[in-house]
Amino acid sequence: MKKWNYREGQGRNRRQGAGHQRWYRGNRQRSTYDDEWYGHDDAGPSHRESQRRYDNQSTAAVSSSSSSASTSAKTSDSAPELPGFYFDPEKNRYFRLLPGHNNCNPLTKEELQRKERETQRNKMLEEDEKPKKKAPRTGLNTSLLLQKRNLGLLPVNSYCRLVHEVKVSGMRRHKLEIQSTDNSNPSTDNFRLIVGDSACERVFTVNDVSHGGCKYGIMNFSSSSQGSLSVEMCDNLYFTNRKVNSICWASVNHPDSHVLLCLVGMADTPGCVSLLPGSLFSNFNPDQPGMLCSFKISSAWSCAWCLNPQFDKTFSTGLSRRVILKHAETGRTQTYSVGSDVLAQQFAVRVPVLFNGCRSGEIFSIDLRQRGRRDQSWKAMRFHQESAITSVRVLQDENYLLAADMLGQIKLWDVRVTKPVQEYKGHNNEHAYLPIHVNEQEGLLLAVGQDCYTRLWSLKDGHLLRTIPSPHPAANDSIPSIVFSSNLGGCKGLPGLLMAVKHDLYYFPYSTDYQEGGEQPKGLNGSATKDF
Repeated sequence: MKKWNYREGQGRNRRQGAGHQRWYRGNRQRSTYDDEWYGHDDAGPSHRESQRRYDNQSTAAVSSSSSSASTSAKTSDSAPELPGFYFDPEKNRYFRLLPGHNNCNPLTKEELQRKERETQRNKMLEEDEKPKKKAPRTGLNTSLLLQKRNLGLLPVNSYCRLVHEVKVSGMRRHKLEIQSTDNSNPSTDNFRLIVGDSACERVFTVNDVSHGGCKYGIMNFSSSSQGSLSVEMCDNLYFTNRKVNSICWASVNHPDSHVLLCLVGMADTPGCVSLLPGSLFSNFNPDQPGMLCSFKISSAWSCAWCLNPQFDKTFSTGLSRRVILKHAETGRTQTYSVGSDVLAQQFAVRVPVLFNGCRSGEIFSIDLRQRGRRDQSWKAMRFHQESAITSVRVLQDENYLLAADMLGQIKLWDVRVTKPVQEYKGHNNEHAYLPIHVNEQEGLLLAVGQDCYTRLWSLKDGHLLRTIPSPHPAANDSIPSIVFSSNLGGCKGLPGLLMAVKHDLYYFPYSTDYQEGGEQPKGLNGSATKDF
């Protein structure tokens, strides 16, 4: 008993000194009394008891100052964070966290974080279902903008841009039924990628197959005069047992006549780049598929098609420490050696220049009129971001380039002075290969994060306009793939956002006139879109 009292006295002396501060800053040095206070059972001390002792210690401290008093007042409102413990506000108790993953015990750090994220996602889904949503900027509404424009207080360009932002806040989710001639066998394979052509009349799809590999298809869209959207999937599906790294549309015979795919090699099968004619995926004219070819190229990360007439029918592939330019008909090849893996590519249109983004964070351009040399003097320009580049997009005037990396940074670069002029904050990415999407007509930038949220920014000033939660729980295998267009389905199509996640397809109309339910007319094969 004396020995115990002695230790208790020593613990009190420590608390009167710096012991209290050491405990509050993260428990880097705990006294013997602190060990007894924590306890060794699975259920930690109750919050009321810990708060009472904490307040008594703060009152008895001789060297307490005004800053420590304010800290105590702040801590009294919320439970102090204890290393290795989780506080349950409903049960008003601390519980010990187990390290690592444990399927039997829900009290792991990863499981608690997942539960918190899921709660936040459900809350945002409820907010999205409300008819009136919060405006992207304070005091921004259509009537106020119209009044300012009529009074001459708002330029026409600014008025159009701000009206688009109001429309973004009003987009609501609708689930689309994918129709096929074989209605007895509905598709249950998860979407992996969707890529729209230049006019967004068709959307190329890559789906994961349950027994392994991928299958390809093309979705065709049509809209009625009453404002309904219908989607039909071609039945002529192609399968592959290899993973698809990158996709882009190619103009071989006519605009968007083919699809260019980078396929990863496996086992004894090397990687390749394939040109698939779009006519293969047609229910009406499958007899003349056009040019179908494949080029053996190992470990291709990215691909791009050149639309400049000086290098017609030329495409590029980004490999490990190499860039390959190849003519689709003649097979003529030109190779450029670089110092890192090339993960993202896009050609400019006005001049034959190829922009590349590397794993090292370097972004450089290649002038196709120059031959590759070992000293890399062919690099027209080069600049860096802090992490691996996942996507590059050249704007229409070709003086600006958007680049996203694996730190979640999205920057707008002025390529004339190689300096960033705008940054778009809020994107989430740590290691995923995620693209970004630009619609300059509406002045929007879109990106899907690794947290499965779709975010829309104002392209001009970088303001985050909307964050759209995924309809499905977040997971690495359920990151949505999106297409945004002002004319989804062609020149007379509907504007909006198309989202593919799991085996479902959703449409976010960019207009409040979208027809749904029983009010809309029948679409292809007598189908109709449904509200989710």
